[in-house]
Amino acid sequence: MKVRDVMVGTPAFCGPETNLAAAVEILWNRNCGMLPVLAADGKLQGIITDRDICIALGTRNRPASDLTVAEVMTKRVVSCFEEDDIRSAVESMQRDGIRRLPVLGSDGALKGVLSMDDVVRHSSDTGRTPELPYDLVLTAFKSIYTHQLPGIVRKNVAAA
Repeated sequence: MKVRDVMVGTPAFCGPETNLAAAVEILWNRNCGMLPVLAADGKLQGIITDRDICIALGTRNRPASDLTVAEVMTKRVVSCFEEDDIRSAVESMQRDGIRRLPVLGSDGALKGVLSMDDVVRHSSDTGRTPELPYDLVLTAFKSIYTHQLPGIVRKNVAAA
């Protein structure tokens, strides 16, 4: 099974100049939690999540309309290709502790988004060897959702 068989093929996205108020509106209207950030040439430049936005608004003391996506986005992006095997994409999500992957075409253009929700919907517990077995998905979920305290909290706890 290929990533293209599981991904959402009509991804919402924004640009780095988009303000956070507009990004939130896109997230709300498209019922998603992550937006790929595309440069003017259409290439993937970063991602921004609903969590990124909440933390930025809670720590920067500026209105959402005054902050741009470029100021908040994650620039180190883990992505996959639409022709990748779904197992390798899930393993990448597990390894990097992420729930959503931008999906690129062979030309580097954004083609979709693969989320753990999509993976769960396509997983199988059949007796034959499924392409996306529950045990693989459950192992990935456990790894991704392992609660980790922020580094600063760990330092304070370790110092005590």
